[in-house]
Amino acid sequence: MINYNPKEWFTFIFRFHKADTVRRLFPMFVALSLYSGVIAFLELEVLNLKRIPEVQHLSIVHGLLGFVISLLLVFRTNTAYDRWWEGRRQWGSLVNNCRNLAMKMAAILPAGDEASRAYFRNMIPNYAYCMKNHLRSTFIPEELEPVAGFTPDTQKHVPNQVAGHIMVRIQELYRQQQITGDQLITINAELQSFTDIVGACERIRNTPIPFSYSVFLKKFIFFYVMTMPFSYVFNAHYLVILIVVFVFYVLASLELIAEEIEDPFGKDANDLPTDTICENIRKHVKEIL
Repeated sequence: MINYNPKEWFTFIFRFHKADTVRRLFPMFVALSLYSGVIAFLELEVLNLKRIPEVQHLSIVHGLLGFVISLLLVFRTNTAYDRWWEGRRQWGSLVNNCRNLAMKMAAILPAGDEASRAYFRNMIPNYAYCMKNHLRSTFIPEELEPVAGFTPDTQKHVPNQVAGHIMVRIQELYRQQQITGDQLITINAELQSFTDIVGACERIRNTPIPFSYSVFLKKFIFFYVMTMPFSYVFNAHYLVILIVVFVFYVLASLELIAEEIEDPFGKDANDLPTDTICENIRKHVKEIL
């Protein structure tokens, strides 16, 4: 995730970074410039279509279609941002629940039971790291704190294994009467929230925008931009090259940004800072326990 000061907006105009859509769309800018230049030359110099008034009315059609495509892009952008923000809310809930579980275990466990304290001090952050890597379809064992008796099976759901292992340990403490029944109920709510959170994040990751809608929007943008030179060349002449490139930059950038943030758990520049969140969870849990 890119950290920035939103109040220094003027400097953004002259700043380029790897997430900027200009870099990704630059080959298309060149292709559209050549295409628009060829269309303008044929219509103005070769075919001399500027003398046919009816052809100039095509700009009215583009004006109407521009209103339609703006509505579609607003819906697309809002939908993608809702997914990004929902992912951030879920990770914020994970941070709070990890802290709550750590504080409850710190208050419940006897001061001399260092083995149990060390177990929860390691396993609670391990769940956050396993969840992060699970959402990225990876597994990095170096990020996990070693815990005796726990070796995750990477072929299965790793976050579930961590949560299940923590539940088994809590049940053992209950049988040893180090945890009362009332305390077990309060702890169980925190563990249940772990599964709820990873399930919500999996729903965001595994349910992209419907295929038909995404394909239609891309086709709409493509044909809208490719037909612009035929409509505006009579009024703008060769300046239509800049107009077409700029309109394509605006429309395509919105679609690219929406594609990037609708799955916010990866390593893209605008994705959620899950690595930093996991580090903070580990830091805070160790401070508590």
